[in-house]
This record gives sequence, C-alpha cells and structure tokens, in this order.
Amino acid sequence: MKHFIVQNPFINLSETTWNDSSSDDSLLPLSDLRLAVKDLFHMAELPTSAGNPTWLATHPIPTKTSSSVAALLNNGAIFCGKTITDELAYSLNGQNIHYGTPSNPMTPNRLPGGSSSGSAVAVAADLADIGLGTDTGGSIRVPASYNGLFGLRPTHGVIPSDSMVALAPSFDTVGWLTRDLDTLAKTASVLLKNKPPKEFNNILIAKNLIDQVEHVKELNIQLQTWREQGRFPKESSVVIDTKVWKTSETFRTLQGAEIWHEHGKWIKSLEGLDGVFAPDIQSRFEWCQTISEAEVATAKQQRQRFSNWLENEIEGAVLIIPTTPGLAPLFDAADDELATYRNQLMDITAIAGLAGLPQLHLPVCTLHGAPCGLSLVSSKGTDLALIEFAKTLME
Repeated sequence: MKHFIVQNPFINLSETTWNDSSSDDSLLPLSDLRLAVKDLFHMAELPTSAGNPTWLATHPIPTKTSSSVAALLNNGAIFCGKTITDELAYSLNGQNIHYGTPSNPMTPNRLPGGSSSGSAVAVAADLADIGLGTDTGGSIRVPASYNGLFGLRPTHGVIPSDSMVALAPSFDTVGWLTRDLDTLAKTASVLLKNKPPKEFNNILIAKNLIDQVEHVKELNIQLQTWREQGRFPKESSVVIDTKVWKTSETFRTLQGAEIWHEHGKWIKSLEGLDGVFAPDIQSRFEWCQTISEAEVATAKQQRQRFSNWLENEIEGAVLIIPTTPGLAPLFDAADDELATYRNQLMDITAIAGLAGLPQLHLPVCTLHGAPCGLSLVSSKGTDLALIEFAKTLME
C-alpha cells in the first residue's frame, strides 16, 4: 500500500484565535497554550473530514462545537488548526492515503501512530502545546509512545463525546497529548471534574507483559530507579494473560460491531465507488459486517468477566504496563507485518479499553534512538489522582 509523508500535520489552519472568553486571558489556566484539534471534533462553521474526503463531501458543515473544544478555548487555549487523522479513526498506524502521513519528528523513518497522528505530531514538532484527540483502541496512547509525549486516555464517559464523529461509543474517549506533565495536568483541570484526593496504596507491576516487549531492559532500569528513589509506597506483581483473557479478540469484536452500527449504512451507500478507503481500512469495514450477534454476546460476557477481575485487582493501586510492544513500526513495513503488530499492540491497549479505565503514558525511555515508555492504569474516576501520582515519579 502506497502512502506519502507530509511535514504539515494540519488539515486546515486557524485564521482566528477562536477564544470566546470575556475574562482576562492571562488569568485563565490554559492561557497562551496552542491547541491542535483532531479532525473528528466538530467546530461550528468548519468542515469535519474524519480523515476521509468522501465523508467530507457527504456530510454538512457542523453548526455546533464540541463541548471539549469549547471548554479548552474558553479557558485560554489558542486554536491552531484541525489535524490529520486516520480514516474515521479506524487505525493505529497514523497513515492516511488521502491527506498524507504526518512525519514523526522524533524518528522520521517510523510511523507516527494513529489515529490521533496529526495532533501528536503537531505537539512533538512544537507546533502546538496541547494535541486534542480521541482514544478508542489506543489512539492517544500509541502516538504518545511513538512521538515521545505524555498522553491520557481518561476514564470512559468522564468527558462528554458530543459533537464529534463516533467510532465505537462504548470505547470512545476524549484524550490529549502534551510534551510535559504540567501542561497535561492543566488540561485535565479543565476537562475533568474535580474528585476528592485519593492516595494509591500499592504499585502493581504486570511483569509478564513487560518481559514480552522490545524495550524490556529499558523499562526494568526505569522501574529499578523508581524503587531506589523510594517512589513506590508498596509493590506487588500481577499476571495479565492477554491470550487467556482474549483481550484483543474481545475488543476487536465489540469495536467492529459498534463501528458497523455507527457507519454501516453510510458505508453501504458507497458501494460501487472505488478508492473511497485505503485497502486495509476497507477490509476492516468488510469484516465488521460479518460479526454475528452470537459473537457479540460472547464478547460482551468476556468483557464483563475481564473488567470485573481487573477492577478488583487494581482497587487502590496503580498498575504499570507497557504501552506498546516496542518501537513504532518502520514507515516501509510490509502490510502483513503491520497487521501482525496491530494484534500484538491491541492485546495491550485493550486492557484499559475493555474495562473503561484511565491510562496515562509516560515517555520514560528510548531504544535505538526511538521513544517508548510505559503506562500507569488505575480505577475508574481516579484520573486526577493518577496524574498527581505520575508527577511524583517524574519529578
């Protein structure tokens, strides 16, 4: 499959500050912070392409602005523009055959990660300070890892997902990427409702998952450093067997069924048109419509069992897992290699996704000059506490 690289991650640039606040901007929490918005979020009088020209041509220009976007703008953020996304957000690679693949500024020979690729690249390239995106199957966490950024997938449902293009609503979340933890925390103070302070009493290490990844040595060095610094209140281990729990398979089945429910009618209306979607995206859509009700019912039961088990295991604790199996794939990786890697990747990203838990990526290491790292996961609704805990690790 042929893709072309673009240096500019924006699909359109702002000609206005889009700041509707009547307050003194210097007093606002996000004052002077530049905001890049993934082109799934609706903004009044601006087109939304969802990464696909046919979607753009067959949908009206929005008349309402996403409440998340509005909240950031009203708290001082300066809108830079809307950014490239994978088609309908249905990929983790960051490639787009229509608008181009944003160039990963950290490792230009590797993929930027998707589907929030444009927002991630804009932040990594210092073209924006906050990259607003979405995360369904890993679309904040994966590009955060590949571009050396901090990235938060919040508790599912804690931030409204109004006025945006959905993918799979029971997994869709509004997330963001930043170069530093302070900016990520400032953004959280705007988008997340305040919760009572919570202290975590245990650190759970998913050692079996860490042992499987390409950057195992680097992660173990980082964990040992934190131990020696006394950053862990208490430590224990947990085994998350993604093969036994069928995390990737369960996630993909439920996500695929929801995608077809959301977009199947529109996709079928395009039958006979050539080149509407990239071949890999097209094949996934074709697979989505084959998922049976029995498969969905089984997957829902599996999701519930896994979620109940995981929530019980991490109560009062922070779980540490790898974010990805390793480095971003090379730009010229073969299609079959990317497909195999995608399944390995989703084994890990589906952990928090299935259970609806907050997950925060920390860019704590590099391998062969490419960024990678680990993630912190905690119970539902503990997003702000998770960020505060991350500060104690990164200080």
